[in-house]
Amino acid sequence: MCCQGDALVQRVCELYEKISSLESLKPSQDVNMLFTQLVLTCIPPSPIDVSKLCQGVQEIRSNLIRLCGEAEGLLENHFSTILGSYEHPLDHLDIFPYYSNYLKLSKLEFNILSQHFTRVPSKIAFVGSGPLPLTSIVLASNHLTKTSFDNYDIDTLANSMALGLVSSDPDLSRRMVFHTTDIMDVTTALKDYEVVFLAALVGMEKMEKLKIIDHLAKYMAPGATLMLRSAHGARAFLYPVIDPCDDLRGFEVLSVFHPTDEVINSIVIARKYALPVQHSSSIDSQEINAGAIKLPSKCCEIEAFNPFQKLGSMIEELTFEEQL
Repeated sequence: MCCQGDALVQRVCELYEKISSLESLKPSQDVNMLFTQLVLTCIPPSPIDVSKLCQGVQEIRSNLIRLCGEAEGLLENHFSTILGSYEHPLDHLDIFPYYSNYLKLSKLEFNILSQHFTRVPSKIAFVGSGPLPLTSIVLASNHLTKTSFDNYDIDTLANSMALGLVSSDPDLSRRMVFHTTDIMDVTTALKDYEVVFLAALVGMEKMEKLKIIDHLAKYMAPGATLMLRSAHGARAFLYPVIDPCDDLRGFEVLSVFHPTDEVINSIVIARKYALPVQHSSSIDSQEINAGAIKLPSKCCEIEAFNPFQKLGSMIEELTFEEQL
């Protein structure tokens, strides 16, 4: 297969063959071992650009992201079930093996949000919260202690499990609501949120992700903030990539942050333009439901800065300055 002269790509393809051959992706010794090997392979900083890989490897990457998403969902189901057996589930969140990663990621997202959002948001939406809504729980418990969180997921069981985790907490059970609905069916209600978080695995296929972003651009309030998770370098074998210059039509990109430690996801923050979203002749209306403003080419003129000087291992903060 093409591209396999690269040792990294070859290793990823080898692991893909083993993972795709598994009878089940539910947590087990074999599943845990293979996904741990995959993460350890992809986490070191790499100059690889997955968009330039050959078609065969592109297909493997697409399938691998889907498998990672399925395995992640099963892992969260597994631990949400265990946590739900406790009288006070929130006291035992650290049994989840990646809980420390969520603590770091949520702290990063809060710090980045604070750089661009000067007041405390009163209401936040999290799209794709799942059965173990750790981001919402950590943000609500540690950082945004007066903010209400509306969590959206299409899975009724996932929402039921998530609700069970917070129901014993008087504060969080009051401030966290769970909606079982496709975000594409949510329209005017999106104007109520000052900040919307979009989970990394909501819209695993490129065009699906673009349609969701376009939907948010259409219905979010002007000036509202969108927080997204992306991936950079070899980490793009694990999660979908958001191209800030091409994918965020209707939004002003404020910054992109690429962690270099065990926090896998890149963080993108954008603000919905205050002007009405307009149709663009360069966008295929059959691919994108509603036309949207496309960021001008100046979005790729990047000035580097790092507001997290104490977080020495996380070295790349890219700020986009563009004019409408």
